[in-house]
Amino acid sequence: MADGTERRTGEGRQGVTLTPVTDLLNLIRGFLMGAANIVPGVSGGTMALVLGVYERLVRSIREGSGALASLLRGRWSDAGQRLSAVDWRFLVFLGMGVVVASVALASVIERLLQDYPHQTAALFFGLVLGSILIAWRLVTTYDFLRFAVMAAVAAGTFLLLGLSSGTIDNPAIWMYFLAGGAAIVAMILPGVSGSFLLLTIGMYEAVLAVINDRDLLLLAVFGIGAVVALAAFSTLLDRLLRDHHDTVMAGLIGLMVGSLRVLWPWPDGVDSAVLAAPPGDGWVGPTSMAVLGFAVVLGIGYAARRFGHHDDPAAGSAQPAAE
Repeated sequence: MADGTERRTGEGRQGVTLTPVTDLLNLIRGFLMGAANIVPGVSGGTMALVLGVYERLVRSIREGSGALASLLRGRWSDAGQRLSAVDWRFLVFLGMGVVVASVALASVIERLLQDYPHQTAALFFGLVLGSILIAWRLVTTYDFLRFAVMAAVAAGTFLLLGLSSGTIDNPAIWMYFLAGGAAIVAMILPGVSGSFLLLTIGMYEAVLAVINDRDLLLLAVFGIGAVVALAAFSTLLDRLLRDHHDTVMAGLIGLMVGSLRVLWPWPDGVDSAVLAAPPGDGWVGPTSMAVLGFAVVLGIGYAARRFGHHDDPAAGSAQPAAE
């Protein structure tokens, strides 16, 4: 146990120079992730992947969830070791950026979606396309297995996002627990929007009503579901990334490809399962916005590699295990 803890601590801290510049970079990264989370159909996990901090984020969440599990079991020493291995400075500045973006941009994005649905959806479409290209470069070896996983996940995601169960009236309390788990898992997976997944399972309006009504009991149930799912899933995802890196990345690329269904600009912009061709010459503006989004992501990805890679020990050291 001690060896494993030391190894994890070293991965998160050795070779990293903590300066106000790196803190500012993590604040900006968090802001961009928070902005992505606000957008229906776009995942904060996608932005974390673009910015080169996805695996580091998953590791940090895994350590925190492991510490929580140790506390619940009364293993105080083990909990202390795991808490010391958490990259707290990274998480704090990243979290601050997410909160600031959520507060500052929610009304702006909502207004853009209402007033310019086609152009806004096209911009997001381009953002995800650029993210797919960056994720593609993170796979070191492509073979039949990786292409098969990518195609299967893309097809499954595309079909899933075309389903809608309708709104659930008066859901049982346990459904808020499941909704919390589903939303948080979707949030950390690139290409999957937590808000759209709630729409798909019919819980979006119910959860929104709970938030607006400040129903503390149901909010607590939702939050507990999110914590439990995050603890379980982050541990599994971290292990899969460590042992089957390229195959997992291929699956994440498939998720992003399938998620493009809900970002197709026509006919209804974002969160529509209906696909159609653009009317007449109505493709020029949205296509220009898609190209802009694509270029922005490539620019962010370049800047992250150029100026931010020394801040992320995982960026240059991830060694996919043989499968």
